[in-house]
Amino acid sequence: MDLRDKVRATEEVFEKLDAEIASFQSWSGLHCKFGCGKCCFKADIEATILEFLPFAHHLYENNLAFEWLDKIKSGNSSICYILNPTQAGAGLCTEYRHRGLICRLFGYSARTNKYAEKELVTCQIIKSEQTANYQVAAEKVSAGTGEIPMMNQYYMQLHGIDMDLTRDFYPINEAVKRAIETVLAWYAYREQPD
Repeated sequence: MDLRDKVRATEEVFEKLDAEIASFQSWSGLHCKFGCGKCCFKADIEATILEFLPFAHHLYENNLAFEWLDKIKSGNSSICYILNPTQAGAGLCTEYRHRGLICRLFGYSARTNKYAEKELVTCQIIKSEQTANYQVAAEKVSAGTGEIPMMNQYYMQLHGIDMDLTRDFYPINEAVKRAIETVLAWYAYREQPD
C-alpha cells in the first residue's frame, strides 16, 4: 500500500465514521453548539500521524505543505494550528473535511469502561445544555441499545492501514507536522511521478 492508498483508506474510514456519527446525532438529538469549538482549545490533544495524512496530502496537492510546515515549526502554541478562533460560522476548524480522528470522535463516540460497558464520551457543554438528550443517549449507549461509534474500533481500523503511523500519539501540531513531513518525504523519494 503506497502513501496515496493509505490516504484513501483513511478517508474511507472517516467517511464511514461520519455516517455513523450522523446516525447517532439523529437518534440522540445531541449536537455541538453553533460556533463553539471549545474542545479544540484544549492544550493536551494528541493524535497519530496517520489521522492527519489526508490533510497533509491535501496540503501537498495544493502546494501548501511547506507553508504549513514552516508555520508549525515557527510557532510555539499547543493549540491546534488548524483552528481559527475568529472564523465565522458553525465551527472554528479551517479544514473541517480533513480533521483528524480525535476531532471526529470527541463528543459522538463511546469507549469501553473498566466494567466492559460502553460509555458515551462527550463534552461538558453538551452534558449541561442538552441534559435530557444526553441522559437518554448515555443510558441507551450503556445498555447497548443505542448505536454509537466506538473509539477503540476506529483506532484499530487506522492501525490496520499502517501500524507505524498509528503506533505513537503526539501533541496535535506535532502529529500534523510529522504527517506533512511523511508526505513530503514520500514524494521526494518516489522513483517515477504519475
